[in-house]
Amino acid sequence: MLKDLLFTIPKEKHSEGDIKTILGMHPEIKFVSLVGIDLSGNDTDEKIPVKLFLEDIETFFKGAIQTDGSSVVLPGIATINNAKLDMVADPNANWFVDYNYENIDEETGRPVGTLRIPCFLFHEGKAVDSRHILKSSIEYFEKTLFELLKAHPKALEDYGITVDDIEKVVATSATELEFWVKTPNDEAELEALSTSQVLQEQYWKRTKGSVRTALEQCLDLMGRYGLEPEMGHKEVGGVKSKLTETGSLTHIMEQLEIDWKYSDAIQAADNDLLVRTMVKEVFRRNGLDVTFMAKPIDGVAGSGKHTHVGMAIKLKNGKMINLFTATKKHFLSIFGYASVMGVLKNYEVINPFVSATNDALRRLKPGFEAPVCIVTSLGHTIEEPSRNRTILMGLIRDMANPYATRFELRAPNPHTNTYLCLAALYLAMIDGIKYALTNDKTEDELLAELSKKPGEPADYLEKDRAYRSEEDVFEDYSEDERDAYFGKAPATLYENLIAFDKYPEKAGILKQGGVLNDLLIKSYRLAVEKRWITEINNRIIHNYIDEIRACKMLHCPEKALDLDISNWMTINDLRIYLMKDTYTNKSLFTRIKEASIAGDYEKVSQLQIEMDMKMKVLREIYSAYKKNLLDI
Repeated sequence: MLKDLLFTIPKEKHSEGDIKTILGMHPEIKFVSLVGIDLSGNDTDEKIPVKLFLEDIETFFKGAIQTDGSSVVLPGIATINNAKLDMVADPNANWFVDYNYENIDEETGRPVGTLRIPCFLFHEGKAVDSRHILKSSIEYFEKTLFELLKAHPKALEDYGITVDDIEKVVATSATELEFWVKTPNDEAELEALSTSQVLQEQYWKRTKGSVRTALEQCLDLMGRYGLEPEMGHKEVGGVKSKLTETGSLTHIMEQLEIDWKYSDAIQAADNDLLVRTMVKEVFRRNGLDVTFMAKPIDGVAGSGKHTHVGMAIKLKNGKMINLFTATKKHFLSIFGYASVMGVLKNYEVINPFVSATNDALRRLKPGFEAPVCIVTSLGHTIEEPSRNRTILMGLIRDMANPYATRFELRAPNPHTNTYLCLAALYLAMIDGIKYALTNDKTEDELLAELSKKPGEPADYLEKDRAYRSEEDVFEDYSEDERDAYFGKAPATLYENLIAFDKYPEKAGILKQGGVLNDLLIKSYRLAVEKRWITEINNRIIHNYIDEIRACKMLHCPEKALDLDISNWMTINDLRIYLMKDTYTNKSLFTRIKEASIAGDYEKVSQLQIEMDMKMKVLREIYSAYKKNLLDI
């Protein structure tokens, strides 16, 4: 059945005539959906009957379709009294056909399909969506780099070309996707998961049963969509499933990863969204739950979405040149060094677009190969590529393949808005390149500045900071040293968002070329703040209450030892402090709610840190308390 289906319509076939012909040949495609991406990374989806689409196809191609913007995340822009949005189709991206395999068309015997057309969202004539922000960022990056190359032709001498040989600059990107999969309603013991992770019992092991089937179906389907899957495998998290009497597997709890080929930046973000939807649906059809949460299980490895960035130039003769690859005996070219310097210098204002949920920051903790430090690794020697997994920006090199040189940002998670993440990265990269080319910096000079020690002066990077480490930043530095050398990581979303205020000169790089403006940044902040406060009060505290109530006295007073009694008294004091109000004292939960209502977000942030710390202590003491009891 799959071999007869249409999965993509490439941009070369986006004329009115081609679309009419294609849809006429595929009557199973019954709906059209314009896909816009709001500031939280949510995609719009509606079902427009193909018949109506074809009757008004000129409007879809040359005009705009209006929709109600009050249901998308654009606070301060698409308000309830001014909510009209125009949706303008993007003809320069692949259009995908999404099939409902549970709804078979009676006439064709094929699943009903929806043609999903990426679009831009306009409010009062101005683009306000994530896709357009990325598009503007890439256009500015490519145009500015081309102008810099014209002004500084010496930068191309080592490549043996001139600006006249260049057809275009290309920003290349890719993402990886990690996720947890489990059988519905089954839960694994935290201790079993943690032990399995430490022993690496699941990492790269063979998949079995429904997990294997779903993973293979995903990779096959990705190939049909032209995504060129490169790998699917087990990640470090998970436990061994159980076999039922019928031979099927249950109590599945595994972490998986899927990778696919790079593309240009906008297509890479579109592909990422497609794969997430595909994975969710394919595994669901196999009776499995998938979560893209960054940290679904506290104390066990979270899920990341490592985001790769690079740059190339396409010559008029068709040849591609990777601008990150060194032409001399160096780790990187001038463009590579300058790009990573731009990201590291300005990461405080990039991070709000990377880690935008409570869940995202829970993943970024020492000990789980998730980065908390603004630092890179290049390798101990030029001949020895870096293998350091504790840093933020990892250099990926293949000595036999110069086209593979790129940087991997390790902080993003599955729910990171890839459109805004990439937009911010490329704006920071061009800032670093401007510095390098306008000051005629050599590879040696840039490497020396990137490798500087704390306190050593620098022309671009900050004097008191370090930006490169080939050591394990968790094992070889104390917490105080990490904070001093590489910057203190934000503990809450409030601490992350105030970077826009603390570093106005860095926030300025986001406004280059008019890509972002104060209104869009404010709207984004409002969206993240609203979600942060809502999650704390309506989800996190509620979950903590359930957890606290589950911490019950288990010992028999007549048989208990002093240690059991002492542990329980400590546990009960924590329970009361966290959630029990009295006439004279308000619980921590109540104080958080009151600060939220008052709009005192700094206080909410401080109390959230205390709350999470107290809950951590409660879990540890309660675990020790249970383990010390002979009878429960």
